[in-house]
Amino acid sequence: MPKPPHPPPAPQRARASAAALDPWPTLPQLARPLPENGALPQHAKPFVHEHGGTRSLHFTLGELQSSMVMRRPWRLEVDYTRTMMGFLLFNPAPLHIGMIGLGGGSLAKFCYRQLPASPMTVLEINPHVIALRREFQIPDDDERFRVIMADGALFMQTEAPRFDVLLVDGFDQDGQPAALCTQRFYDDCFAALPGGGVLVVNLHYDHPDYPVLADRISRSFSGNAVEVLSEEQSNSIVFASKGQAISPRGMSLSKSLSGLDEEGRLQLKSELVRIAWQMKTLDDGDCA
Repeated sequence: MPKPPHPPPAPQRARASAAALDPWPTLPQLARPLPENGALPQHAKPFVHEHGGTRSLHFTLGELQSSMVMRRPWRLEVDYTRTMMGFLLFNPAPLHIGMIGLGGGSLAKFCYRQLPASPMTVLEINPHVIALRREFQIPDDDERFRVIMADGALFMQTEAPRFDVLLVDGFDQDGQPAALCTQRFYDDCFAALPGGGVLVVNLHYDHPDYPVLADRISRSFSGNAVEVLSEEQSNSIVFASKGQAISPRGMSLSKSLSGLDEEGRLQLKSELVRIAWQMKTLDDGDCA
């Protein structure tokens, strides 16, 4: 994905309304088997490309959806996935992680391996993507991990799930689906979180609608949102917190990494430092 032609901005605060939540309920058991004998809904079929020990997922040749080194399938190979793991700075031990968009399962596999005490539910609308989970060594469903074939936006609206970290990384052959970009959707994400819960959204930084989408997230979270560019500056990750300001004050790198094994710490340490530094720059600007 090409880098944007304009210089990266400093991370920004964003703007909207809040409400108290009920205690954490159990997520409904809505997993559905894949349809059989060609009865799949009309979703684009991704394809898998292999080269030099790397397996990647694509809808088109020009867009990379996911990348995996086959000898190290748990690693986060694409830069923005490491940025999305910045939620550990806010909550190093989530009670329940939700994710919209399975893709090649990079984040799902990393969380499964590195956060064994954090159950994870992944929503994926495209059965063709789910059908490739073994190609990308995504774990089978068990007591702490499951993939649900569902429209993520509709699920958030109708099922009232509860997550204390929610990752949104839903893309198809046309980019980010419109249903995952509405004010209503971001309001539903807000409602799914307890106080202090964190929403993490991956956006294309060079997309013309990027400022509008970042503003919508901010509005849903009463301005408690911050934008952080990924290392290669093609993606912007928006972190939004329910009911509390996002600030580097009180963040602890050692605490954020404490639950990870050595490989996980090596992968994320420099990225978490980079994210915290950007947030410190923001805080310094607010205080100026």
